[in-house]
Amino acid sequence: RLPLTPNGKLDRRALPAPEMPACGVRRLPRTPQEEMLCALFAEVLGVERVGIDDNFFDLGGHSLLATRLISRIRSTLDVEIAIRSLFEAPTVEGLVKRVADDGEAARPALRALARPAEIPLSFAQRRLWFLNRLEGENAGDRGASYTIPLAVRLSGDLDRAALAAAVGDVVERHESLRTIFPDRLGVPRQEILAASAAPVRLAVSAVSAAGLGQALAEAAGRGFDLAVEPPLRAQLFELAPNAAGEREHVLLLVLHHIAGDGWSLAPLLRDLGQCYGARRKGERPALAALPVQYADYTLWQHAVLGLEEDGGSAIARQLSFWTQTLKELPDQIDLPSDRGRPAVASHRGGRISFALGRELHAGLLALARASGASLFMVLQAGLAALLTRLGAGNDIAIGSPIAGRTDSALDDLVGFFVNTLVLRTDTSGDPSFRELILRVRSSNLAAYGHQELPFERLVEVLNPARSLSRHPLFQVMLVLQNNAEVGLELAGLRARFEPVESASAKFDLSVSLAERRGADGSPAGIAGSLEYATDLFERESVEAMAGRLVRLLEAALADPERAIGGLEILAPAERRTILREWNDTARALAPATLPELFAAQVAKTPDATAAVFEADSLSYGELDARSSQLAHHLRALGVGPEVVVGLCLERSLEMLVALLAILKAGGAYLPLDPDYPRERLAF
Repeated sequence: RLPLTPNGKLDRRALPAPEMPACGVRRLPRTPQEEMLCALFAEVLGVERVGIDDNFFDLGGHSLLATRLISRIRSTLDVEIAIRSLFEAPTVEGLVKRVADDGEAARPALRALARPAEIPLSFAQRRLWFLNRLEGENAGDRGASYTIPLAVRLSGDLDRAALAAAVGDVVERHESLRTIFPDRLGVPRQEILAASAAPVRLAVSAVSAAGLGQALAEAAGRGFDLAVEPPLRAQLFELAPNAAGEREHVLLLVLHHIAGDGWSLAPLLRDLGQCYGARRKGERPALAALPVQYADYTLWQHAVLGLEEDGGSAIARQLSFWTQTLKELPDQIDLPSDRGRPAVASHRGGRISFALGRELHAGLLALARASGASLFMVLQAGLAALLTRLGAGNDIAIGSPIAGRTDSALDDLVGFFVNTLVLRTDTSGDPSFRELILRVRSSNLAAYGHQELPFERLVEVLNPARSLSRHPLFQVMLVLQNNAEVGLELAGLRARFEPVESASAKFDLSVSLAERRGADGSPAGIAGSLEYATDLFERESVEAMAGRLVRLLEAALADPERAIGGLEILAPAERRTILREWNDTARALAPATLPELFAAQVAKTPDATAAVFEADSLSYGELDARSSQLAHHLRALGVGPEVVVGLCLERSLEMLVALLAILKAGGAYLPLDPDYPRERLAF
């Protein structure tokens, strides 16, 4: 409601004074459409008001909020625009013109639908169901690879009966929490149980403060049998009273990813808090009904995406984009691992923490704004540049989760909506860091415009070389945490989150970053963690890698025009080790030939392993005996000084025996590749 003068004109003097942006005077909307977009900008950004020339990203917008804004525009104005339009015209004034020029009729809105006899799985659920069947519920760490554990320490007088009832209320409210996934002839379906048939029992057990961490890890590490077991578990651990004499409990919720994602935690805990408050008063919760359930979303998703056989359908168009975008993508990137990749990944993992300081955070935001990009795009450019510098090549595929809640009806629903995008970054030609940001921006905006093709279907269509040793299409994940703030408020209790140790890793490397903001919204640094597969990496190597990422970003911020190949990534101690300590040749060494050095080692450790090839190995003593026997034979054939012996063998232990024998006989070896043409070998 705008204040008017007696003659019906806008009374600007009566308007409340807005908080002025740094750029100057805020311009007010002039048309109904501008007013509507200003209101939507403010709603999504969580600010009081927005002027028509305020920049969405300067006010704190990012890719996730951009997706939400596009959804709100779709449902409010009944018009479809691409997320690229918002990045290219990030003000209300600019976006109004884009809506007029590029807007299309909106797709059908999500609503409750009639349920068929058998409800299919969503595209995202299919892969998780397959992995659950493949790995089994008792597969150790692997069985819990796709669960979300959440532990909350509760201090005060807890009403256990009310909490148990509240958990039941939440399960009744969200069908996804009481859905099981049986199959018929290998085809799974969603079977939604009645609330009375799917009780989530609040298991209670006493535990000491010293044993809490292990108890949480063990409870969180148990997998699910999704064919018969609802995908949520709740357990309450009773602790001794704290120093203030308060009773303490820790509530552990374990949610399987097939029923929820990171965004789901906010509505899950909010509903749990409201239901507990009502039950504590002896009342039934009076929550507003949800407009849709996950099964409705599944049916809507299949309808909106259409059939692949229909060339004009959304899924056909998006499949065409992704198959072209990911054409000839390498099966894996060569990461600087400490160990070779096993035939089957164990999914055991570790995690280290690191941080980007306040000044670096602010500088990266400024660089993003100057480049017309998001903070995520700048961080992605930094990670891709680092991987290239570490020898991973210049075709870098990085996975990134995207919320997938493309309709506002999904905002308060618990369910698995998150999709995974494969963001392919071209670092060839040693571009400047600013140029690399622009490359990332261009490719990411195209990807965001095709974000609804489920990753699982993309894998099926592209059909890359399958391996149980690695994740398909990408092995490195980058996450910038910008989900809704998660918190639990239970009447009469103080609640704070409790860490749950996880020893699993879904990917070779997973970089997770979260912005910190001051009370005034100013940048306060970025907290980071790097999860790694212990099959491949030692903790010390991953810590060094995280330090190199921070140094590269600092160097890039100091000089964005510098080529990525010239950005500093080494710590002073690393540089000193490489340039000086490793090249320090001041030690006196006695002159000796290779056979003499080898003989000395044989005398020192005859039983130690000297060489390994596949499943076979030779000790120093065995290698010495075999090479000496062959050396005697070669001498009998006339091999000695100035005699060249052709060595034409595949890589094998025999090749090492022959090489050493030639040297022991006094000759020189000429390596020949057995794959060469006969004429080349004869020459």
